[in-house]
Amino acid sequence: MIIKKELPVFTLGVEEEYLIIDPVTRDLRSHMSKIVDGAKIILQEQVKAEMHQSVVEVGTNICKNVKEAREEITFLRKKIVELAANQGLVVGAAGTHPFSKWQDQPITDDPRYHMIVNELQDAARSNLIFGMHCHVGIESREVGLQLINQACYFLPHIFSLSTNSPFWEGRNTGYKSFRTKVFDKFPRTGLPEYFDSVQSYDNFLETLVKTNCIDNPKKIWWDLRLHPFYNTIEFRICDMSLTVDETICIVAIIQAIVAKLYKLNMSNTSFNVYRLALIKENKFRAARYGVQGNMIDFGLQKEVPTKDLILELLEFIDDVVDELGSRDEINYVHTILREGTGAAKQLAVFEQTQDLTKVVDFITSEFTKGI
Repeated sequence: MIIKKELPVFTLGVEEEYLIIDPVTRDLRSHMSKIVDGAKIILQEQVKAEMHQSVVEVGTNICKNVKEAREEITFLRKKIVELAANQGLVVGAAGTHPFSKWQDQPITDDPRYHMIVNELQDAARSNLIFGMHCHVGIESREVGLQLINQACYFLPHIFSLSTNSPFWEGRNTGYKSFRTKVFDKFPRTGLPEYFDSVQSYDNFLETLVKTNCIDNPKKIWWDLRLHPFYNTIEFRICDMSLTVDETICIVAIIQAIVAKLYKLNMSNTSFNVYRLALIKENKFRAARYGVQGNMIDFGLQKEVPTKDLILELLEFIDDVVDELGSRDEINYVHTILREGTGAAKQLAVFEQTQDLTKVVDFITSEFTKGI
């Protein structure tokens, strides 16, 4: 008799970074910590200020599944909208603001941010970007490192679905995600290095600390990393999505990838580990074209439509989706492929109106769509 082993609970934690916007000028606006201070009374550690005063970051509690994550994100978005309205402000979600200039945005008065600005100078001051991070709980750092090495291949696929930053300082950049190009100026960003053991990874961290490159492991800002304090792996590559539906769809896909790779590893099968140089080619294509271009199929050694690779990814994860209870959430990917990502929608509004303030209005109107 074959005993089917159930998957462990791959807990989720989701962080979103929101744009705080002046409803008259549609520019980013400092909330002078009033939104964060007000939110902390209700949300406590679920909300915090970011480096720029026009950014608010929220984070869910630990969620057992994507349905809990949806409830938390929905609640957090509603609450931030309410608190912003009390200050005469509105809220949006995108990877960049269409026209705000970073030079006009004050830095949050916090020793941590002052330290980063002191070290990185204009690279830090200009880092006026907004992302979504997803933590997936794992049983140990050893397992987490194996999963990271294999999951790296799928980062461009995930990223392409999140692309939502075509504009930068009033210009159409030609990219579906310019956010990643802005963040590339930071050290220790991009795709994660390959490590064959936790010991070699810890030795790497120790070297960086000893040589004053970093003062703590949180300053490893890779697209995917072992969290330094929790038993999670953290996906950090995504732009901030317009809607809750998009965020939760991507979160569900991330969780399913981790679960499928774990399942393969438990059956003594592992997914191929590909060269970072090749995966970087796909990441560039995702940033440039979103889901509307081509990426490389490494197995076939030819380029294929990105949408085909995403459909192939859905087939790959299909056998864990029902156990995770996330089929409805993952099926929303077909809507994203049909209607386009946030970037395509922003560009469509601009093409129709030739007015970036209308693009901002679209971003803020989508923030609570479906809630």
